[in-house]
Amino acid sequence: MNSLLQTLFFTNVLRKAVYKIPTVGDDSSRSVAFALQRVFFDLQFSEKPVATKKLTKSFGWETLDSFMQHDVQEFLRVLLDKLENKMKGTLVEGTVPKLFEGKMTSFIKCKNVNCSSTRVETFYDIQLSVKGKNNIYESFKDYISTETLDGENKYDAGEHGLQEAEKGVRFDEFPPVLHLHLMRFQYDPQSDASVKFNDRFEFYEEINLDPYLQEIPQIPAHYTLHAVLVHSGDNHGGHYVVFINPKGDGKWCKFDDDVVSRCRKKEAIEYNFGGKEDAPYLARRATSAYMLIYIQTSQLKYVLQDVTENDIPADLYERINEEMRYEMVRTCGRKIRCRKIKSDTSLNSAKYYAKIFSALKQFFTLQAIAGSKYKGR
Repeated sequence: MNSLLQTLFFTNVLRKAVYKIPTVGDDSSRSVAFALQRVFFDLQFSEKPVATKKLTKSFGWETLDSFMQHDVQEFLRVLLDKLENKMKGTLVEGTVPKLFEGKMTSFIKCKNVNCSSTRVETFYDIQLSVKGKNNIYESFKDYISTETLDGENKYDAGEHGLQEAEKGVRFDEFPPVLHLHLMRFQYDPQSDASVKFNDRFEFYEEINLDPYLQEIPQIPAHYTLHAVLVHSGDNHGGHYVVFINPKGDGKWCKFDDDVVSRCRKKEAIEYNFGGKEDAPYLARRATSAYMLIYIQTSQLKYVLQDVTENDIPADLYERINEEMRYEMVRTCGRKIRCRKIKSDTSLNSAKYYAKIFSALKQFFTLQAIAGSKYKGR
């Protein structure tokens, strides 16, 4: 979840839209939208690691649930669905599908009679096969390959009866932000269990997906790699980190929970192809890319547009600051009570309390000044 939240945070146009979701009157402990607004706000302005406890609580996850392994693909779909529903009827309605929704056509075409069936579908992510594939292009080619329906698996063509047919999909449109899930975890019939495939699978900083569309698009389906989610471990568990190219300019950073560091492009891309465990740059446990996020090159400036303090609505800004003041008072209050139990009514204790209240008074004064300046803008 931490890795995925970082990628959504750096999808700047989405962050702007999340800030603009009306959450006035929402229960702060149950509103996913407000909890995400608070996480994004803290990530943008705080110099300390940001807690996600309130966000997991808003999902209805209790303490035990927070420590269970959850699938990142399922989590992303649930989160985007909640945001999309919350944005309906607001100024930012349609932001989620505009950014992440692509279209494909599923078809079945009979070989010997004039009968076919098509259905247009939307998608927010694409699952690409890794097993037996050398690179991302081979996976896309496999995705649009046709399947022959014959023998006992013939297609029921209605008045034409059972017919031999071809079944497949064709991409109609790729979205500006493309989420690709690499199918590292699959059922293995030999072991009768779910296993992780750590086979070497190459992906690239830039890709061209024009050949996989039904029609050549007016704007090329040329994409630039924005983020690489990496999993170290096996199907029983492991550790996630994410490499992000925040500006889309090839300058990569590694996000490992609360540790953020600069890294080389090679570390973000080539080192996460997977492969043999005796490779000198791999961790002892199986380490490989699990999810890739690409941004259409022509949309980079739009998707990665700057986000400033002015993009945060005044009522949201004040509500978050009010919560911060309340949390600080509550924290200081606990410290005072604890100190009071441990100490006597000496002069030192009185000075200690005076310092705390003086600091609180100064904090509230500064917050009031900052609030008035913000309103002034």
